[in-house]
Amino acid sequence: MKQKIFITTPIYYVNAKPHIGHAYTTVVCDVYARFCRMMGYDVKFSTGTDEHGKKIEQSAIKLNETPKEFTNNISKLFRDLLPVLNISNDDFIRTTEERHINTVQHFWNKLYDNGYIYLGEYKGWYDIRNEAYFDESELVDGKSPLGGEVTYMIEPCYFFKLSAFEDKLLKFYEENPEFIFPISRRNEIISFIKQGLKDLSISRTTFSWGIPVPNDPKHVVYVWLDALTNYLTVNGYPENEDQNNDNYWQNSIHFVGKEIVRFHALYWPAFLMAVGINPPKQIVSHGWWLSEGEKMSKSLGNVQDPVKYCKLFGSDALRYYLLRELPFGADGNFSLNNFINRYNSVLANSYGNLCNRVISFISKYANNTVHKPFTFTDDDINFSNQIKSCIEEAFDNIKNYSFHKYLEKLENAFTLSNQYLDNQKPWLLRNSDVKRMEDVLYVTLEQIYNITNALYPVMPMSSEKLLKSIGIDINNMHSEFPSIIQIVNPEVLFPRIDINNIEKFDVYANN
Repeated sequence: MKQKIFITTPIYYVNAKPHIGHAYTTVVCDVYARFCRMMGYDVKFSTGTDEHGKKIEQSAIKLNETPKEFTNNISKLFRDLLPVLNISNDDFIRTTEERHINTVQHFWNKLYDNGYIYLGEYKGWYDIRNEAYFDESELVDGKSPLGGEVTYMIEPCYFFKLSAFEDKLLKFYEENPEFIFPISRRNEIISFIKQGLKDLSISRTTFSWGIPVPNDPKHVVYVWLDALTNYLTVNGYPENEDQNNDNYWQNSIHFVGKEIVRFHALYWPAFLMAVGINPPKQIVSHGWWLSEGEKMSKSLGNVQDPVKYCKLFGSDALRYYLLRELPFGADGNFSLNNFINRYNSVLANSYGNLCNRVISFISKYANNTVHKPFTFTDDDINFSNQIKSCIEEAFDNIKNYSFHKYLEKLENAFTLSNQYLDNQKPWLLRNSDVKRMEDVLYVTLEQIYNITNALYPVMPMSSEKLLKSIGIDINNMHSEFPSIIQIVNPEVLFPRIDINNIEKFDVYANN
């Protein structure tokens, strides 16, 4: 039986259309999901939209729409982005769905019945943009630590007894040292808990756009308690109530941005412990994308639209850039010039040109066909071993979420392949030793095949195109390289982009 794994993006808040940061998180999850499938896992991969809260209600009013109309429109933009990015998710969850409302209300009742919810009054600062509560000591220059404007609020609300979980959480982190990744985020959470946990407000009465609290509909459920339970909804809760014996839940990994680690790594495990469900296996946090050196902002007009990049350069190119440019966990700078430079130097010149020169040479000088050699030279064997080593190192890195290093190792494989070809000089062998020429082409093409298989999680469309051009069915990828290869309708994978002629991008971007 295949080992199961449950991979999730955070559900995205529908206060604005998706940007490159949303695309990054989704692509990271997709690459990891495709990699796990390639390794033989039974993968469940979910994404979706978070659609309740005061900010949504306010945004809808400004547009003279109902909250439901507003969320329908924005949620559709997130759903429509998935095929553009070539995302292989199994589920798309909306928090306005009936199945999710049932989950939240059932979960609330379990918390209440177990004695972890009580009615009180909230006094403090609220960040409407991020739907989060903060103590005055946490404010930075009068704003929340997430950068949002805050409002002082007094309202009746239900509280969750978060303070009861200080020791339990610290014990859990100690027993599960890899629960929060990277370790710097883990240290932040532990430090926060050691300052003392206060009970958490988990309902609101000043607006109505939310899931009604069971037996007290004047209150709506706090948007973060609502949002976090989406992972249980996707995994069949409450019908499948015994999550602790569910093989997907036991191996569940939540990928999140660094700004929401506290919600996932502190509040979420506490909620789950309170109803007797084990926390997920791991919370994996990444950094932020800046735009041309500045934080993305609608007011600055520098929000990067992933759809434009996909339409102009292809989803594979964008996926490659996002994973290669940003060391996972750190912040990074999205730059059009950097994008084009990396595209040209790596995808067009190194990998794309390698594929094109070998396939074109076979078409032109080997009658579209090469056969497996009867014997391999030391050079052939050394070259094959080098590529195998690069791929093994690449896979070790992707297992540890070092996506940029994973691609760096495969770039080394591109370089080694080009060097092998240059050293063997099949263009000279064409006039002196045709058999050796064909052997060199076969050996090189076999390693291109191996590299392309390793690249598949990041660049599925290009990988399939390459396999098709050498006559290998996509259903047979990752199998042993055939002993006879025939070239079929080869295509240029990555045409060069003229960095001095990018006006079409600007024209498109301004339309």
